[in-house]
Amino acid sequence: MKNSVAIVTGASQGIGRATAVRLARDLSTVVVAARNAEALKETAAEVKAAGAEPQIFGLDLSKKESAEALIQGTLDHFGRIDALLNIAGAVPQIGLFEMTDEQWWSGMELKFHGARRLTILAWDALKAAQGSVVLISGSAALDPQPGFAAVAAINAAIIALAKAFAEQGIKDGVQVNSVVPGAVMTGRRRSFMEKWAPEHGMTVEQATRAFPEKAGISRYGEPEEIADLMAFLVSPAAKWLTGTSVRMDGGEIKGI
Repeated sequence: MKNSVAIVTGASQGIGRATAVRLARDLSTVVVAARNAEALKETAAEVKAAGAEPQIFGLDLSKKESAEALIQGTLDHFGRIDALLNIAGAVPQIGLFEMTDEQWWSGMELKFHGARRLTILAWDALKAAQGSVVLISGSAALDPQPGFAAVAAINAAIIALAKAFAEQGIKDGVQVNSVVPGAVMTGRRRSFMEKWAPEHGMTVEQATRAFPEKAGISRYGEPEEIADLMAFLVSPAAKWLTGTSVRMDGGEIKGI
């Protein structure tokens, strides 16, 4: 894969950043995209240190023109796209009866429509490269609760969207899967704990310690563990794996 180009969105932090750095061990070029261009510089430095050429695109993927700029800019610079990893997207964790239409739409625009637009725009290049796409969902899709209904609904929609792309990909030679991570310790997870703790009469420190047991897991996941899975999914070893939703959550979801 040394002459391959990957695009990683949401690469300024958390799973996106870890994935970009992990892919740098396998690919020649890693294009990193996120709204925080300054933070992307740190990601790019890590990508370069890991052995790949980085390219930064600081843009807001909730906007249609940003998706166009990212795909066309990548093709202008490198002439190909071998892997697209759609990781960008933070959905508000607000109660079902409190969340406004604007907040619903904001969550959909970045995580769902952002990934949809990028995948469509990159499709011809991915067909030419016989490449791979990964969309990131989340375990709330499999256990929807009123306190985070938008997270659950949008993540479930992403799983369905990935499956639809995968069906087309079988005809076009493009591999598509989704990843469903559980409680991974990222900055976003820490923000969640700041909200979850007072609702359960705890300090943030107490809640952080208590959450794994309450969720039925032994520990939090690490961004690097999800990144290793992402790297496998776009590697030659996984080429026959398509149309699948891969759950990595430490056993949090108890159903089959």
